[in-house]
Amino acid sequence: MMSSIVKFSIRYTGVIIGLACIAIIFGLYQITRSPLNVFPEFSPTQVIIQTESPGLSAGLVESIVTQPIEKNLGGTIGIETIRSQSIPGLSVITIIFNENTDIFRNRQVISERLAAISTNMPTGIVPKITPLTSAASSVLGIGVTSSERSLNDLRTAADRIIIPHLLSVPGVADVNIFGGKVKQYQIEINPEKIIQHSLSIEQVLIAAEKSTGIRGAGFIENNNQRIIVNTEGQSKTLEEIAKTPIINTKNQIVYIKDIAEVKEGSLPSISGASINGQEGVYLSVQGQLGSDTYKLTHLIEDALKDIEPTLAAQKISLHPTLFRPANFINASIQGVRFDILVGSFLVIVILFLFLFNFKTAFISATAIPLSLLSAISVLSYFNLGLNIMVLSGLAIALGEVVDDAIIDSENIFRRLKENLKRENPLPIRTVVYEASMEVRNSVVYATVIVATVFIPLLSLNGVAGKLFSPLGITYIASILASLVVALTVTPALSYLLLGTSKLKTNESPVMAKIREKYILVLYKIEKRSTMIMILSFSIIVLGLTLIPLFKTQFIPPLHEGHFIMHMTSLPGTSEKESLRIGNEVSKKIRSIPGVVSVAQWVGRSPMGADTFGTHYSEFEIELKELNGTEQNTVLEKIKNIIEGESNQKVETEKTEKGYIGLNFAINTFLTERIEETISGYHSSVVIHVFGNNLDTIDQDAQKISYELRNIKGIKNINLVSPAGTPEITIHFLPDKLSQWGIQKTDLLNIIRAAYEGFPVAQIYEGNAPVNISVILSKEYRDDITDIQKLPITTPEGKIIQLGQVAYIAQENGRSKILHQGGKRIQTITADIDQRDISDFDKELKTKLKSLKLNPGNYYEVTGEAEANARSQEELIVHSIIAGAAVLLMLYIAFGNLRNLMLTLFNLPFALIGGVIAVMFNAGWVSIGSLVGFVTLFGITLRNSIMLISHYQHLIDFEGYTWNLETCIKGASERLPSILMTAIVTALGLLPLALGSGEPGKEIEGPMATIIVGGLITSTILNLLILPSIMLHFGKFEKVE
Repeated sequence: MMSSIVKFSIRYTGVIIGLACIAIIFGLYQITRSPLNVFPEFSPTQVIIQTESPGLSAGLVESIVTQPIEKNLGGTIGIETIRSQSIPGLSVITIIFNENTDIFRNRQVISERLAAISTNMPTGIVPKITPLTSAASSVLGIGVTSSERSLNDLRTAADRIIIPHLLSVPGVADVNIFGGKVKQYQIEINPEKIIQHSLSIEQVLIAAEKSTGIRGAGFIENNNQRIIVNTEGQSKTLEEIAKTPIINTKNQIVYIKDIAEVKEGSLPSISGASINGQEGVYLSVQGQLGSDTYKLTHLIEDALKDIEPTLAAQKISLHPTLFRPANFINASIQGVRFDILVGSFLVIVILFLFLFNFKTAFISATAIPLSLLSAISVLSYFNLGLNIMVLSGLAIALGEVVDDAIIDSENIFRRLKENLKRENPLPIRTVVYEASMEVRNSVVYATVIVATVFIPLLSLNGVAGKLFSPLGITYIASILASLVVALTVTPALSYLLLGTSKLKTNESPVMAKIREKYILVLYKIEKRSTMIMILSFSIIVLGLTLIPLFKTQFIPPLHEGHFIMHMTSLPGTSEKESLRIGNEVSKKIRSIPGVVSVAQWVGRSPMGADTFGTHYSEFEIELKELNGTEQNTVLEKIKNIIEGESNQKVETEKTEKGYIGLNFAINTFLTERIEETISGYHSSVVIHVFGNNLDTIDQDAQKISYELRNIKGIKNINLVSPAGTPEITIHFLPDKLSQWGIQKTDLLNIIRAAYEGFPVAQIYEGNAPVNISVILSKEYRDDITDIQKLPITTPEGKIIQLGQVAYIAQENGRSKILHQGGKRIQTITADIDQRDISDFDKELKTKLKSLKLNPGNYYEVTGEAEANARSQEELIVHSIIAGAAVLLMLYIAFGNLRNLMLTLFNLPFALIGGVIAVMFNAGWVSIGSLVGFVTLFGITLRNSIMLISHYQHLIDFEGYTWNLETCIKGASERLPSILMTAIVTALGLLPLALGSGEPGKEIEGPMATIIVGGLITSTILNLLILPSIMLHFGKFEKVE
């Protein structure tokens, strides 16, 4: 089959070149259509259900909202686990499905289940599925501030102008909003005046509900007309509401204005925001699943420009770049793209220097655009856009896609020159065909083996699989495309360009000098072969002893140009206090050179998936365009501020160890998203303690936290759901209620109206509804001792105080109750600081095994450390299986078990260079580093195959016998192709390796460094030591 393909390519060169041009044009077209993102889509297959439960405590939310939903959904096919968080006023349930299920089907099934149980939910409580977002989720962070407008005005502008406009942009899933005050009209009751006018709060609620409304009034119809009846029952001003009459117990008319102040107010706040120290509104724009982050960012920015004049007219300022992931995408894509172009240029230069023939160099170089663009076309078929991992696959394949073409064109070039020296030269077509077929088997085997080595990447599960599978697909597609190019385009161009040209019979001066020196070195090595082999193996052993010094991590730290900092205070801390402390911290951070802006948001968004109280803050710290080292410097300075290690004069509430009562954690956005995808939390270590009793779970969690503090390299230890949230509990006294004839539900409504606000009606301003709420005057609800004085009217019209029918106590409640798999849990999170993640995981498990937990309780460790261990195990096991397949192919290729085993000696040669490269990276090994080693072994085997297969060719087809002269002849003839393929691969990756650790190259940089380092040692040893090993231990006989 291959023979026919090569013959067809030589005969119909025009057709082949035409197809190649089409492939290039189509590939370039696909580039313009491919979405740009930082990483491949790695979001879990999950559905998030959010249920607002106004006024309910965490315990009530758990029992009457969360648990019924969990029980109803538990039997759904495809569910792997269900985890939930119940906080005051909110339930969030996250359902993780099997990765192989369809996310849209899952959402439909869950939606149907929720519809079935909605009728069993308490009145006004409706579970909702949150919008489907991408893995990175946040596309843009926007701030809204004003020095002249109120927080009510800012929130109204955000809700009515900005958010609707942004939601109309294709690709926007949702806009999470923090801060500002949600406008509502409030009827603030004065308890003393209620008593004075013989009214009850319940009467006020009923009257307020009737103060305004919109109703359809029907129509009047006669024989020839139908006339719509329209009513205007809506109050248009606060004065109209204030004049609403109420009949008191004495049958007197009392107006709302007599017992309450009617004014514009705001809903009880669940969030706050500060933009560069100024209180305002923060908007986080969420991208839809599969959206093009880069393109979507520009569409959103264009949309903001459209409404900016409208906002400016209202004296409102926009801050559109508080968080812009597109900056990192741009730096990453542009950086890797530039490295690919530089690498391509270096490859072409080396090809010309070695081949000393522009046409031959051009023929080999055509494999680069053809292979890479063909791979991009294949990726577009699988709906894989351009991202760092895809570009990394292209960059790693860059030097290798020309290997097949180099081997083929170099051999054709060499045979054409030999043909010129013959007395009776063969036809050009015959020479090109035979020269191409001479190396065809070894090229095919080598390419298939290199592609096989990458198959384990495609079988990884979890986040590692989603991140690295596109890299593997890209690499394999590029390598297989290069094989197709070598089978078709290379012979066609060689016949077209070299067959008719006058070739110089002398070889490249560079190659001639290298070959001359190389042959001399091989003779010298053979004279001292035993000593050199012993020395080589000693170096290998020495290198292997460095492996235990390696430190593992899941992914290296990313330099995104943006930091996310978390600040957690004691549960019960108010929004104002969190903002006050945050502004102080923000001011110090903004003084650091390189920091552009600091935005802080407190609490949670109305439809966000997070369940944070007002004691929690998140800071978005945007940096200038800095390199990796400069970003690390900024990070250290921020840590100095929050950990109290700076020499600056600090306030009294800050000690040498940082801020009292506050817990800080800082990381980059994508790193947190990966950690959150793995465990549900933005920490690298997550420990769940399961049980039924919250108190005993807390006790065991405290034990584990104490043990964690004794482990080296631990930081940011945090209890996700600490006990001790201040809570006031009102216990009704049934006997007293019966005595006065008061119903419990009446009391519940009165208490809610007094302290949360009871929505009674709506007024429409245009098409925007504004709630009317009844609430107690502020001066009567800011002191906990006033609760028992709340006036209650009995059915007989007597007014008593709440304290007469209820026992009121201040107790410790819960800020959050966690479930996993339907069971109660307490979660401890922590981060690992500059320590081997596997070593940490082993020590952690050893310490936890010695702990004695309360009866019925047990723990589970998850997070980055566990994911890293699983991924490493999967990669190693799958690589062993792939290695077995490679060995079978090698045996088929060589037909000699001894030669096959000797081929594998080159792997330790490659390993040494890779190990040295890792040590230059401070000994850190990530999943990406392991991928680098896998790639390196595949490339190394390719070069060994090329050398050994040529030895066999000399014996089988050119009549040589196996001896020293044959060994040196074969090595010297394969020197150009082996040396060129190694150098072009190394140079193709060199820009990437040199930029290791820079923005966008944190994962692929170490990979490239390992490959380059391993290529250097393996090529030296492959060319110098392997021939001697093959001479003494190999077996080459003519195959009959």
